[in-house]
This record gives sequence, structure tokens and C-alpha cells, in this order.
Amino acid sequence: MNKEIYEQVIPNRALIRLRWYAIIGQVGAVLVIVFGFQYPLPWEICLALIAVSGILNVYLAQHYKVSHRLPSNGAFSLLAFDIVQLGLLLLLTGGLQNPFAILLLAPVVVSSTSLGQWHIVMLGILAVAVITVIAFLYLPLPWDPQTPFNLPFLYIAGVWVAIVCTLAFTAIYVFRVAEEARKLADALSATELVLQREQHLSNLDGLAAAAAHELGTPLATIAVVSKEMLHDLPQDSAMREDAALLRDQAQRCRDILQKFSSLSIENEGILEKQSLLVLVEEEVAPLRNFGVDIDIQKLGDEDTHPEIARNPGIHYGLGNLIDNAVDFAEKKVVVALRWDDRQIHIEISDDGAGFPGNILDQLGEPFVTGRKGDKDTQQRGMGLGLFIAKTLLERSGADVRFSNQEALAPHLDGAFVGVTWPRERIAV
Repeated sequence: MNKEIYEQVIPNRALIRLRWYAIIGQVGAVLVIVFGFQYPLPWEICLALIAVSGILNVYLAQHYKVSHRLPSNGAFSLLAFDIVQLGLLLLLTGGLQNPFAILLLAPVVVSSTSLGQWHIVMLGILAVAVITVIAFLYLPLPWDPQTPFNLPFLYIAGVWVAIVCTLAFTAIYVFRVAEEARKLADALSATELVLQREQHLSNLDGLAAAAAHELGTPLATIAVVSKEMLHDLPQDSAMREDAALLRDQAQRCRDILQKFSSLSIENEGILEKQSLLVLVEEEVAPLRNFGVDIDIQKLGDEDTHPEIARNPGIHYGLGNLIDNAVDFAEKKVVVALRWDDRQIHIEISDDGAGFPGNILDQLGEPFVTGRKGDKDTQQRGMGLGLFIAKTLLERSGADVRFSNQEALAPHLDGAFVGVTWPRERIAV
């Protein structure tokens, strides 16, 4: 795990607030046991331990801003203090016979959401050490002196095993969930960057129209002046040829700018849609020189060939899937286009090694790598790019499925990716 991810991860405010909740609960429990149930308890020492935690909280609140994010080492130290402080309270109040011993899980679980693996392991070891100490060394559980309550050691050992197992399972589970959430956030950030880039590209036609409008007036002036110069210059003047060249180049610039302007004005409707075949051809064309035969098959009624609304996400997603197929193919990639009145299908298959069976169910999740490349490549990427492609296509209403061709036909090798849209979602 990259260390920089955990440089400053836990808000100071969060730990302070959690500790205040713990202090209120601890004080309430001590007061109720001592003054409510009249059970014997070294309450002065207990309140002193709780006061230390309160003083630490006041110090943190006074010396750091509310928005301050604690570095990982600082958060580790505070959570370690919480484990020791709670362990001492439990030592004074029955050890593992005290049902509140389960609260020793809390600091480790909190650390699992934000800290690195090393810090989590160290806190887990500290918690297990504290649990072990209070299993053997503790004052009697606060109880009615007339009816003393003592649990057999075998039961205490069982509680120790239960707490340690729960600690390990909960910490690992929470860490994995938090880690997946961090990866998902990184992948979504990358997706937003891709969409932003595509949006910038789609805005270029508007910028071109604005440039054509702004440059039109000075070019018209140049054209008028050059015509007047040609009219005034004698036929044998050496400058007449230059003036003619100036007039022709000014007209050429005006023609070019007129074309730019027409991209977003006259032909806007044309550029807002394209046929399904043209959509796929645009993504296939840059990949035809990579030594792999790419066969586009149309398997639908030509009279109902769909027109597709332009969508940067669809272009990027299909381009990524076809590019992956070309990367892993031996000799051939097939892109089959199917459509009917209800659905539009694009099926991409190659004759490569296919997807490993153990990751088929995880394909499309961030940072899952799959197929191997050629003999000169250790591992080819099928992680973040595939996740982004799947996310963008699903945003457009598509259903994306991954499989190997042998699942469809036993005699075929290679991978298969199917993308299906309801026709009304993208057809215009």
C-alpha cells in the first residue's frame, strides 16, 4: 500500500468527538454502579483515568483546528492510548468478566478505516496484549457483596478467544471495505477526468465558431484593402502580385473559418448523431495497423440500421474494449453489430487466451488485472481502464457482460464482451 495515502487521513474532530462520547459513557457507568447500585468500586482511580482522557481531548481541541487532519502516527498514538486507558478501566472493574470488554474492538476498527496495515496490526497486537492481561489480572467485578459473582476461568478463556477472533475478523473486513472504497474513489476521479477531457473536445466546435466570428471582421478589412491596392496599382507594378496574393490568402482564411463556424451551426444536427457502423468504425480505424485483423459484422436489418446520439462516454468505453481485444488477440478480432426494434448489441471477441476463470466475476471492478500479454510482457492491464469503460457504458444505459467464447461455443477460444442497450436509450 502506498504510504502517501495515509499521510493525513483522520480528522482531529472525529477522534475528539468519539472520545467525548466514550468519556460520557464511562463516567455515567461509574456513577451508576457506585451511587446507583451501591457496588464497591475504586471509583476515584476510575474517574482519574477518565479525567486523563478528558484532559487529552481538551488539549487536542485547544491546540489544533477543527479541520486539522491527524498524521497516521499521531492517530495511531491516540488510538493506542484509548486501548490502554480502557484496558486499565476494565482491569479495575472485573477484566473480561465485564461485558464492556467488547469495547476494546472500537479503536482497532476505527484504525481499519483510515490507517495503513502496519499501524492496524500494531494496534491489534496491543489490543490482544491488553485483553490477555485483563484475563488474568483484574479486580473483582462490581457486584453485590452478599451474592458474589465469579465466572470460571474456562468461560473467561472462551470470552478471550471470542473477542480476539472478532477483533481479527472485524479489522480485516473493515480494512478491505475501506480499501475498496478508496480504490473506487480513485477510479471515479479518473473517470471524471476522462469525461472532462471529452467535454473539452466537444466544446472545440463552439470555440471555433467564436474564433471565426471574431476574425471575420479583420479578414474582411484585409480583403477590402487588398482589392483597393490592386485597383490602384499599375499593371507593371512589382507590388501588384503581392497584393493579389494577400487578397487570395485572406479569402482562403475566410473560407477556412467559415468551415469551422459551420461545424457548430449549419451541420450541428449532423454531428449530433451517427450510424452504429460509423460509431464502431471511428474506434476501429486507429487500431487497424497493429497486425490484427479487425472484422466488423453487421447482423441486422439494413432498413432499421440505428442512428446513435453522439456520446463521449460511449466512444471512450467502446474504444477501450476494442483496444483491449486487439492487445490480447492472436490474429483476429470480431466486432458484431446486432439490432432489432428493442435492443442494440455490440459484441467484441478475440482469438487470444481469454479471461482467467477466477476473475470473470470481478471484471469491471477497479484495479482487477486479468489476462496476460505476450511472452515479452509480464502482465497486461485490465483494471482501471476497464472499470472506467464499463462505468461510462453503464451510464449510457448499457448492460456490459464478460465471458470466454468457450462458454458460448466449446470449439472457440478467446474472450467475449457483450454490450447491450435498450434501443430507445441511445437511438435517435
